[in-house]
Amino acid sequence: MNRKILLKRMLRSKFFMTGLICVVFVVISCCFGPLMLKWDPVATELGDRFLAPEGLQNGFAGHIFGTDQMGRDVLIRLLIGGRYSLRVAVISVLLQTLIAMILGIVSGYFGKWVDAVIMRACDAVMAVPSLILAISVMAVLGPSEINLIIVLTVSGWVQLCKVTRNSVMILKRQEFVLASKALGAGGWHIMFSQIFPNTITNMVIISSQRTGVTILLESALSFLNLGIPIPAPSWGNMISSGRQYLATQPWLIMAPGIALMLTVLAFNFLGDGVRDVLDTKRKI
Repeated sequence: MNRKILLKRMLRSKFFMTGLICVVFVVISCCFGPLMLKWDPVATELGDRFLAPEGLQNGFAGHIFGTDQMGRDVLIRLLIGGRYSLRVAVISVLLQTLIAMILGIVSGYFGKWVDAVIMRACDAVMAVPSLILAISVMAVLGPSEINLIIVLTVSGWVQLCKVTRNSVMILKRQEFVLASKALGAGGWHIMFSQIFPNTITNMVIISSQRTGVTILLESALSFLNLGIPIPAPSWGNMISSGRQYLATQPWLIMAPGIALMLTVLAFNFLGDGVRDVLDTKRKI
């Protein structure tokens, strides 16, 4: 698919364009939004507890989304929390893709006992729900950003590994691979020079779809105080700490809840759009 056709399919896909615009907005807001605010996301100011949202009445110098139970500005914590969520999700998905790519290609190409060992490892991980596995491991390792990335990586690579393995098992029987073997090409050269480029489409589609799921799982762990350690803000621990004030100060839970919902929805739209754009069998 050449660039002109690819660009045309992107512009025609409502899911892709909606997801892309929303994701770009979230990324820019989280990366550059805190630079426009003077508040410290961690420092407490008990005299400013539970200030109601001011909107843009006082510009960026006011508490646009109000303050929490410790007098901290909700908006600055929302944006910094978004940074954590995006960073953890992106790094985790990249590591998931790398692990799944290597194991999937090796498993599908060599087959036999190599395939059996890798597939049984996949079955072992799939036997435990991702959230339960993540909670168990985080309870042992303790909450930290690095541990969170490790847990999300371990619990998320299986689906892409299986898809990659199945694609490789089909591709290794194609004529271009058989011709390379006949000409004396080595197995590793065939795997990563000829087979790998033909699996990239599936990797990109699944990886883009996994990002929203990973953000949601990170927020669930932070909600249980097993993710980003307090007092650092994250959408999960903001929802957790604000739920007891839902009846009197609803903005404490509404701001991170809506941000989480819209971000996950945006990445899901983007993932579906990427699938539509890259899958030539689909008509847009």
